[in-house]
Amino acid sequence: MNKILKMVGCILSGIICVTLILLVSSDIKTKHTQNDYSSFYTNPKYQKALIIDDVEVIKQHISCGYAVIEMFSACDGGDITEDSLYEKYGTIVTSTGDKFCEEMNKQFPEYVTEIHKYVKNTEFIDIMYDTLASGKPVPFEWAALYGNGWTLHYSLIIGADIPNDKITVANPYGYYEELTLEELLKRTSFQAYENMPLFMKMGFAIGMFEKNTIFSVR
Repeated sequence: MNKILKMVGCILSGIICVTLILLVSSDIKTKHTQNDYSSFYTNPKYQKALIIDDVEVIKQHISCGYAVIEMFSACDGGDITEDSLYEKYGTIVTSTGDKFCEEMNKQFPEYVTEIHKYVKNTEFIDIMYDTLASGKPVPFEWAALYGNGWTLHYSLIIGADIPNDKITVANPYGYYEELTLEELLKRTSFQAYENMPLFMKMGFAIGMFEKNTIFSVR
């Protein structure tokens, strides 16, 4: 019995140690993304305000990933919808960033969609701005409020006025949002997600979810 208890204790200790290492590594990785972007407010490259006028926000009824693809399609002159995607697959296939990226490339083969994970703040802003400047809205992952609770969510950035510190987002919860860069980056890094449950933290720690993640479309 003592040997069994010791074995169980060793296994539990090992699990706890691995969990702590993964959580600490995730925190370090997140902090690495949080570099200074203050120079961007006066950088000549980012002085022009950009807006994609023809993105009509919709309210999702199946999934945020499918809703973002629907909004992107409508902006691009297509007719892909949440319902058509669900009818095609019979399930939701965009639950991870890699799968969302894969589906964007399937649905819009005329473009190349690339996922950028755990990018620094400056890289995030640069990818966002360049994609908007090319005339395309920008899919990204962030923490969003649904009622009183935080969720992991896909949305579209449709505007950036960096000198005036205003980012415009089409949120498939059914509305447009205007945020400062600081507010946006606190949510893409999930620092804004209050009281994140342990299972969610572990999802980031093991790579199931990502922070400071944005998709370039070119």
